[in-house]
Amino acid sequence: MTDAVADEMSGELTLHGRVMPASNATFVGEVDGLRVVYKPVAGERPLWDFPDGTLAGREVAAYTVSEALGWDVVPRTILRDGPHGPGMVQVWQEPDPAQDAVDLVPAGRTPDGFRHVFDGVDARDREVSLIHEDSTALRLMAVFDVLVNNADRKGGHVLAMAGGHRYGVDHGLTFHVDHKLRTVLWGWMGEPLREQEVGGVRRVLADVGGALGDVLAEHVLDAEIEAFARRCRTLLDTGVLPSPRDEWPVIPWPPF
Repeated sequence: MTDAVADEMSGELTLHGRVMPASNATFVGEVDGLRVVYKPVAGERPLWDFPDGTLAGREVAAYTVSEALGWDVVPRTILRDGPHGPGMVQVWQEPDPAQDAVDLVPAGRTPDGFRHVFDGVDARDREVSLIHEDSTALRLMAVFDVLVNNADRKGGHVLAMAGGHRYGVDHGLTFHVDHKLRTVLWGWMGEPLREQEVGGVRRVLADVGGALGDVLAEHVLDAEIEAFARRCRTLLDTGVLPSPRDEWPVIPWPPF
């Protein structure tokens, strides 16, 4: 995170409302005219597998990796004080309501330009397929999720922007030492990495012992940084996007 980003978001944080529903306390506010999301540490719900009070820091760590990759997957994010104490503050991004990067369609009707993920039934017992778009921006997000070990890539955590960019949000469940990848972005599993993806992974792996590692150490455990580096090396060694494993649920629930 650059000093410029921190300075831009260091003014008085005024809250305008709370996002409902949300697993953890999430507020919409403003910093000097800039609309932001604020998630105080005090509002984090305890989890059995992540240390208490660490989710805000993990969101900042995810942003740091996004910046090191150079892919702009995560909106600008900092850790700072707010009306309810220290927490994550992230620049608000308004998605294009006319676009759906992840969607449900009638079973067997995957449109051109999309990838099929799995079949199921909806709330009305209709057979449906979960799909996601086959775009470079979304594929970079899938690679990013592998690296940070994202345990919660729901469809609603993908923001389809008007210009074609895709932002990922809600990265509190990341960087665990154990394999916990749960995502709706499985459409490229087993496919070879592209040159841009290989270059990005190499960059972060080279920097994990330097400036990137120093920033990550402020927010996650040393063992989690080591696990992050191992995931980078494994991805480069295999050269393909991974397939789901059997020992852990591979789709977040609910998927949206």
